[in-house]
Amino acid sequence: MKVLGIIGSKRKKGNTTILVNQALKPFIENGDTCEVIHLGSLTFEGCYGCEGCAKTNKCVLKDDMQPLYTKLREADAVILGSPTYFYNMSSDMKKFIDRCYCFCTFSDDDRSQWISEFENGKPKYAGIIAVCEQNSVDDMGYTAIAMKDAWRSLGFRNVFVQGALKAFRPGEINSQPDQVEAAYKNGVRLRETVKLARKAVKD
Repeated sequence: MKVLGIIGSKRKKGNTTILVNQALKPFIENGDTCEVIHLGSLTFEGCYGCEGCAKTNKCVLKDDMQPLYTKLREADAVILGSPTYFYNMSSDMKKFIDRCYCFCTFSDDDRSQWISEFENGKPKYAGIIAVCEQNSVDDMGYTAIAMKDAWRSLGFRNVFVQGALKAFRPGEINSQPDQVEAAYKNGVRLRETVKLARKAVKD
């Protein structure tokens, strides 16, 4: 199976990266194809809202998102991770999610009706990881919610949503072994869900 870890933090060795990598471990240990994407290392714009993708489901902007579209189409599962900036996901993660608009087809008569191309093929699954430096879950705001809801609207089933607090300095999350262990166990759940989906299709 193919799995993507998509990280919205500029810190390649930060807390978000640590937890996403932990969630990927069960896949790596079983020889699955895994790739980590650091959005901060890519050059890409936010969505222009130009509707250039309306008839083709292909974004007209030619930048580093283009190869990522192919990888998303091929992936069985995706793990999204973002730190919390002002009660929401990072700007890189928001740009990335907005650019996934091209996967959707809307009704000409009613914009409240749409379908994602991912709902037409094999089922896809996701895990969500949100990190916050503050002590209260209220201070995490919409980080996990916004990622979860956006990914659900794209046709992915969210298998887990993990929120981690009190993690600011790079590597600080390692002082919370319960969070590190939870990320690994969540990865196990995600992988087992993909396996079940494959079994259900075969049966």
